[in-house]
Amino acid sequence: MQEMKAQEFFHVPVLGQEVFESLAVRPGGHYLDATVGGGGHSRLILKAAPDVQITAIDQDEDALASAQKILAAFGERVKFIRSNFAAYKFPLKTFDGIIADLGVSSYHLDTPERGFSFRREASLDMRMDRRQSLTAADVINDWDEAELANIFFKYGEERLSRRIARRIVEKRPFHTTTELAEAIAYSVPPKYRYGRIHPATRVFQALRIVVNDELKALETFLSKAPNALVPNGRIAIISFHSLEDRMVKHSFRDSSVLRVLTKKPIESQEEEIVKNPRARSAKLRIAEREG
Repeated sequence: MQEMKAQEFFHVPVLGQEVFESLAVRPGGHYLDATVGGGGHSRLILKAAPDVQITAIDQDEDALASAQKILAAFGERVKFIRSNFAAYKFPLKTFDGIIADLGVSSYHLDTPERGFSFRREASLDMRMDRRQSLTAADVINDWDEAELANIFFKYGEERLSRRIARRIVEKRPFHTTTELAEAIAYSVPPKYRYGRIHPATRVFQALRIVVNDELKALETFLSKAPNALVPNGRIAIISFHSLEDRMVKHSFRDSSVLRVLTKKPIESQEEEIVKNPRARSAKLRIAEREG
C-alpha cells in the first residue's frame, strides 16, 4: 500500500453537526460508522463523551489506514474492520446509532491513480475495494453497447446514453480516464458539451456504481442495519444522488421497525457549501428504531 499522510484522506464531514445532533449521541453509547472514510463523523461522535465507543468499517484500505491515524487518540474506544457495509455481520440490537455517508470522498476524486475522476489522467479503475477484480476498464471495453447504454441511463440518469454507448464501442479500447471523457464529450451536441456539468459526469457516476455494485450493497445494508439498533437507536444516512436517496427514503418508510424522523431530507446550508462544494447535493435522512 502506498504511504499516505492522514490529512490527505481527511475531509470535512458533510453535514457533520446535523448528523451528530440527529443521532442524539449519548454517554456510554456504542455507534457504528459504516463508511468511516476520513473519520470525520466518528471524531465528532467520540468527542461527545469520554466513554462513547465506535465500530468503524470501510472497504477501502487507504480509508481505514487514514482513519486509524486520525482516530488514534481515542485508543481502545474505536474498533476498525475492513469490510463493505453490505458484507458486515450486523450484531442484533447492539448500536445506539448508525451513520453511513454514501459519498465518494475527496481523497478518491483527488487521487488520480484510483481512476474516479476524469479531470486527471489515470487508468480506468474505480474499485473502492482493490481486492476485487472488476474495474471500470473491464466494463467499458468488454460490455456490449446495449448493456453500456442501459447502465448509463439507469445509474447515471444520462438521457444521451445510447449515443454515448455507440461512440464508446466504436472507439474502444480505452485505457485512461481522460481518453474516455474526451470520447464522451465528442459524442454529444456542443451545447451539452459545454454545459454546467461535464458531459462525462453521469457516465463516470454510473461506472462507479456498477464497478462497486453500490445500489445492491445499499439495498443489503438497508435491510440489515435497522435490526442492529437498540430500541430508540437512530440511523442517519447521507446520500449524494437521487437513486440512493430514493432507496433510503422508501426503505425507512416501509420498514417494520423504524420510525421516520425526517419527512424531507436535511440539506447543507449555504455556509457549508461555500467551504465544501461537495456538500451541495448531500441529503440526510434519519430514522429511529421503535421501542
